[in-house]
Amino acid sequence: MTTRTSDARTGTSISSAVARLAAAAATLRPCAPVRDLLGTTDIGAAYAVQQLLTDQRLAAGGTVTGRKIGLTSPAVQQQLGVDQPDFGVLFADMDVTALPEVPSARLLQPKAEAEIAFVLGADLIDGDLDDAQIRAAVARAAAALEIVDSRIADWDITITDTVADNGSSGLYVLGENWLTLDEFEPRDVVMQLYSGDELVSEGTGAACLGDPLQALAWLARTARDYGQPLRTGQVILSGALGPMVPTPPGTTVRAELSTLGTVTATFSKDTHS
Repeated sequence: MTTRTSDARTGTSISSAVARLAAAAATLRPCAPVRDLLGTTDIGAAYAVQQLLTDQRLAAGGTVTGRKIGLTSPAVQQQLGVDQPDFGVLFADMDVTALPEVPSARLLQPKAEAEIAFVLGADLIDGDLDDAQIRAAVARAAAALEIVDSRIADWDITITDTVADNGSSGLYVLGENWLTLDEFEPRDVVMQLYSGDELVSEGTGAACLGDPLQALAWLARTARDYGQPLRTGQVILSGALGPMVPTPPGTTVRAELSTLGTVTATFSKDTHS
């Protein structure tokens, strides 16, 4: 009886968290954190919320195009009291590479991170998902800007808040220069991120779990464990190579990644009311 009651409470809490985050996304008005419903340690419940929100987007006609990895920096993990990364789901309408400007009106409180984008040339479903298999599955890679965003007011998040909120996903922009892993080594990439002409963030591939390919390996195993394995053609955002920076309307950010080249995004001046 106790277990059933606990399960019922958990189900109610998950449903309430879904409703709160969905309303924030629909109205573009930040909401209170959801840790009052989920607690701060039940990551499984947080992923259940994320999956239900994903199901809602799919039912509304959305298309999953990949995943993003978050919390790859040891400093951020320590800040949130966690010892593992997290992930979110990428949808086709989150890719704003082809737009002349990033639509600020779609965002609440965005920040930009410089990352490496991988495109998979093979499914990551079976096998040991070891280093060799992960490397062989990467078809190509490019510089990327992930525009993270939080539906939760003032970025007041713990691990369960950000996981439930789709890993604080927003939009993303991909660079034009695509290379294979025979042409560059992700962990050796050096990144500089500029806001206007000011250098605001620096880092390396090694800052991303020691190697962005290790981050990809973690994601492949975790996604498979949750029953949503990575598939051929999907885009995977590696996680930040350095600190994220705010991007209010009118901001232009430019990430320069050694070997991979430059990716730039200008945020439109129009905002939602």
